[in-house]
Formats: sequence, structure tokens, C-alpha cells
Amino acid sequence: MTQAVGASLTEDRLSPLALKRVGIDTYRENVAYMHRECDRYRAEGFQALAKVEVRANGRAILATLNVVDDAAIVDCGELGLSEDAFASLGVEAGQPVSIRQAEPPASIPALHRKIAGERLTRDDFHHIIRDIAERRYSKIELTAFVVACDQNELDREEVFYLSDAMSAVGRRLDWHEHPVVDKHCIGGIPGNRTSMLVVPIVAAHGLLCPKTSSRAITSPSGTADTMEVLARVDLPFEQLGELVRTHRGCLAWGGTSELSPADDVLISVERPLSVDAPGQMVASILSKKVAAGSTHLLLDIPIGPHAKVRSMPEARRLRKLFEFVAARMGLTLDVVITDGSQPVGCGIGPALEARDVMRVLTNHPQAPMDLRQKALRLAGRMLEFDPDVRGGDGFGLARDILDAGRAHEKMQAIIAAQGRRPFDADAPPLAPHRFEVTAHLAGVVTAIDNLKLARIARLAGAPRAVGAGVDMRVRIGESVTPGQTLYRVYAAFPNELTLARQASERDRGVAIGRAEQVTRLNVEC
Repeated sequence: MTQAVGASLTEDRLSPLALKRVGIDTYRENVAYMHRECDRYRAEGFQALAKVEVRANGRAILATLNVVDDAAIVDCGELGLSEDAFASLGVEAGQPVSIRQAEPPASIPALHRKIAGERLTRDDFHHIIRDIAERRYSKIELTAFVVACDQNELDREEVFYLSDAMSAVGRRLDWHEHPVVDKHCIGGIPGNRTSMLVVPIVAAHGLLCPKTSSRAITSPSGTADTMEVLARVDLPFEQLGELVRTHRGCLAWGGTSELSPADDVLISVERPLSVDAPGQMVASILSKKVAAGSTHLLLDIPIGPHAKVRSMPEARRLRKLFEFVAARMGLTLDVVITDGSQPVGCGIGPALEARDVMRVLTNHPQAPMDLRQKALRLAGRMLEFDPDVRGGDGFGLARDILDAGRAHEKMQAIIAAQGRRPFDADAPPLAPHRFEVTAHLAGVVTAIDNLKLARIARLAGAPRAVGAGVDMRVRIGESVTPGQTLYRVYAAFPNELTLARQASERDRGVAIGRAEQVTRLNVEC
């Protein structure tokens, strides 16, 4: 009570601060900016990186305080907010705002126990995840939690507790029908845009498939980036629901859905640290699917020497963990282990991948057959979630839907409903600067490095430049001659072209040798 009165007296004594929008993208972190000479900074005893509460017009957010000495950023009578924080507060610039010290998160003792290697309870995880979703954790505390869960590997019960806690925070959808199907790949394979084929196939059959996807963070394109070449993906929550009910499916960005919001915050520190622990991966994927109202999930786990999962034993261990947690959460799960030894399709980058997808949907003679066949296998497995489809009949049904043009019609309806953008698969909007990488000797393509090709595509400007990327011309096992094109690189600007060229000169990412050196993966389909 004394603290509240003191805070009130301080606010009465000092002039209110004016809100200023500071155009800085702090990626999933609310940041406030205050001038060092500000009266309120001195009176309240703030410190840099302290957690503060910002209030205006009855709204409040928590933010990390940055102290500045440059009046061009904020002057003494202003309080600045980063882009994320400004959007979260939802108040116009220039409005009066108040700021005070934030209470420390109540779950910090549980965090300390996890750092010490202790096993946490279900309640512990729920308290931690609630505080994370409410932005009560600083980036340092978030990092401590992520690293502690990685180093002190979560047991399978803890993975369930984490998944359950993440799905319980934020919106949770109920479509009032059964089954509601979805498909997810754990990632790491360039060009693997099967979702953009699977969704229209299963939606054309009549299954409900509300597919929300992510944008790329470290890859040359995510499903949302590729779909955005064709249609709008940042759909308001209400429009998304109406669209799915009308067309039985969507391909939208998940950032506007507020499903499992703690996951987005955790990803903001996991990716820079390159932390992708199995337990956190399971919790991230399953929490969003359950929150989205899915009852049935098809999970694609690619394996390969340059994939996230390198061996069949590792893939089987991950599958068992997914199956245990999914069963505890009431989610029907079908796991497919696929070949991740090379990119899927020809294009790596938004426009190139969109070209491949539309060519498959229109049965174009230049459609990449590997992308078509993988999408049909996955769609077939999803169609078998329908109790009226017999086991083993799904692939043929998916092929018939694709070959008859029904999937293309459904995709066109979804594109129109989301907001069509002009696109021609025969003349995609490719970046203007280009070069070719050629074979230096005769032989057989024995290996393709997913990571190196993804990096070359990103150096060329993908996904920021939608027309940038890599267009593959060879597959593992194909014979090549000296000077034959292995792939073509498209870049938006000359400096990005130079960076991509230098990377390809250091390592093409395509190995050429003898036919007997080709290793064929024995994977489950």
C-alpha cells in the first residue's frame, strides 16, 4: 500500500511523458527508451535493462528499459517504445504515458530450480510460460530458461507439461467438427513446400485444414513467405476463421493468430543461439496445433546428412517422444520419416518455390516430380484421417484430386479469399542479377549440401527479396559433364550477388564423384 501511494505522489509531482514511436524492430521483445536526464528516470531510480510497466489510456505493457543520451531518439519529456511495444500498447504517439518499476515474475524461483538441474512440476511450467507470454521475462531470463531446458534435458513428462502450458496460454480454437487435420515438417530442407500442395488437396476432399505457417528466420523461405508471393497471409483472426469455414483450408501466417504466444517469444532466443532441443521442438509444434483446434496431425521428419535429424535411430527416438506427448494432449498423430538428403523441388527462395508449387498444381510438364510425389504421399496419409477413406487408398485419391485439377481450383479459391497477388508461374518475378554454378568435372552428383545451398540463397537476398534464391538443375545420382549448370543463383542487388558468388566459389554445395559413391537413404514413407 505504501509503495502504491509513493508511486502516485511521484506521478503527481512529475510531468507526464509523451509517447514516442521509435522505429526499431526488437523482434518479439518490448523495449522502452528513456533519456538519462529525464526527471522520472532520476526520481524512480531506474536502471538500464530493468523491467518496467508502461501505462496509457487504461492499457499496460511490460518492457525492458534502455537508457539513451541522444535526444534525437527520445528527449527528456518523452518515453519511446520499440515497434513491437508500440503495437502492443495500441496508443497513438504523443499520448501521455506513465512508467514504473515492474514486479519481478513470480515464477523466477522455478526458473532457478531448472537452472540448477531440478525436475519441474506441471504447475511450475504453467507459471513460467504464463510469465513468458505476458513478457515478464527479460531476454537474459528467457535465454537462461532455454539453455537450462537444453542442457538439463527435459524428460518426457516435462515435455508434456511444457507443451500443455504453451497451448493453454493465448487463444484456443474449437471448430466444432471432427476431424480437423494439419500437417507439419520439422524443417531444415530447402524448397520443401509440400504444405502448399497438401492443403488444397485435402481441402478439396472436404477435410478441414486450418494451416497457419511461419515466416523464415534462418531459411531462404518459409511457407508463409512463399504463399505471400501469391496472396496475402497476414489475415485478421476473425477473417481467418470465416475463410477456413468457407473454403475448408487456408495458408496464412501464424503471427496474427495469437496461438501459443509464448512459443514465438521463446523462438526469438532459440534461433540466435541455434538451440533446437528435441523437447522444445515437440512442445513448440504440438502446442500450436492443439491451440489451433487440430485433432489429427501428420508430422514429416526428414533425415539426411545435412538435415536436422541425421540418422534413423535419432528419427525414431524423436517420433516416440512426439507420439507420447501427442497422446497425452489428445492429438491423433501420424509420423512420416522422409528423405532429407537434398532439397525438394527445384526452387529455393519465395518466387522460385511458388513457381514449383503452381506448376505441380497445374500439372505443368516442368513440374518437379519429387515435390509432386512427396506431396501426394503426405496428402494421401492425411486423407486417411477421414474415417470414410480406407487405409492405403489415400495416395490414389490424392493423385486423382490433383490430376483432375480440383486441388488447383481449391488453391485458386483460397488465394482469392486471402487476397490475390499477380503471379505467373511461367514468368515468375525473379531478381535481376544472376550467375550459374557449373560442374568442374565429369561424374555423378553424389551429395547436395542443404545447409550450404540455403546459405547461398540467403546471401543472394532470400527471403527479403522474393525473387532471389537458387534454382537447382541437378539431383543426386544424375550424371554431369564439365561446364554443365548445377544451379543458377538470382540476387536483387550486385553486392548480394557478389556475396553469393563468393560463397559458391568456396564450396559449391554439390559433390561430384563416381556412381558407387552415391548413398541412398532407406527411409520410411
